[in-house]
Amino acid sequence: MKKLHAFAGILLSNALLFGAMAAPALAAEKSRMVIQVSDNDSGKWNLALNNAKNIQKDLGNANVELEIIAFGPGISMLKAESEVGNRIDEAVASGVKVLACQNTMRNQKLNKEDMLGSIAYVPAGVIQIMQQQQKGYAYLRP
Repeated sequence: MKKLHAFAGILLSNALLFGAMAAPALAAEKSRMVIQVSDNDSGKWNLALNNAKNIQKDLGNANVELEIIAFGPGISMLKAESEVGNRIDEAVASGVKVLACQNTMRNQKLNKEDMLGSIAYVPAGVIQIMQQQQKGYAYLRP
């Protein structure tokens, strides 16, 4: 009987040891989401920005990677005079990557000087969304 208890103790201690080793790896895994905005609509942009803010609030900024990708008509809300410009700047300051599609910018004859200073750029918005989904990012289109 003593051998059985000793064996059970060894199994339990090994399980605890391996569990403790696995916990940091699990804790380091961040949630990731890519949000598409392709509408020239401040309501859609506010919804996307609210979603991003709520995700950060619920999961913690350090535990999530968020990208909002704008292309097509949605690129208009990334212009310097955007009515949601302040909210976009706040989102970027909180760690959200807001990305403009350079294909759309070229088609609309826009350059970086026309855009909000806080945003970043990708060559093709739809390709960025596809690649992020292939990496395991969740996808949202408000």
